[in-house]
Amino acid sequence: MSARAPLKLGILISGRGSNMTAIVRAALAGEINAQPAIVIADRATAAGIASARQLGVPTSVLAAEAHGAPFEEQLAATLDAAQAELIALAGFMRILSAQLVGRYLGRMLNVHPSLLPAYRGLHTHRRVLAAGDTVHGASVHFVTSHLDAGPTVLQSKVAVLADDTEASLAARVLATEHVIYPRVIGWLGSGRLAWRAAAPWLDGRPLAVPVVEDFRAPVA
Repeated sequence: MSARAPLKLGILISGRGSNMTAIVRAALAGEINAQPAIVIADRATAAGIASARQLGVPTSVLAAEAHGAPFEEQLAATLDAAQAELIALAGFMRILSAQLVGRYLGRMLNVHPSLLPAYRGLHTHRRVLAAGDTVHGASVHFVTSHLDAGPTVLQSKVAVLADDTEASLAARVLATEHVIYPRVIGWLGSGRLAWRAAAPWLDGRPLAVPVVEDFRAPVA
């Protein structure tokens, strides 16, 4: 058991929230030293809200018609009321302002379905297939004011198969996200990972390059 108090999590979703579910289950099982404090959706139709409620996590749905500063004011107030110490973006489809990101700098994570810095933005699996890449994956990174450009902590690698479709490749990458995202949160909760001097530190040292977990099957 960790002597540290569990890290209070605010998790932001826009859809089904499969990464949110993986994180919450890891926390509830005691696999990571974290306490899901609030799950926030920006869409009333987000299926992940029902999943969070079934898992016993407090939820909030912010006004869909709010944009820009009004939305972010609601978001910050909700996170702060829940005393969230770490914010995890889990399929959250809004781009947040530099002002809001700066407020939580070093306390906000995202998982992106590519091996950053490659393929920032949307449709990563389609772009990987179009480029003929043989390796793909996901990246857990700290959020900064530049889209998908914050320091990466942990990456997964999967093989791109000859018969892959966009859907099959996406499913395989997503399965690895469910492993690496809780793991990074666990490192923060245990104190192994910290944000110091505007950079991630792991095990007491600056993390110059991301840790990589290879999910490709070994060659026989």
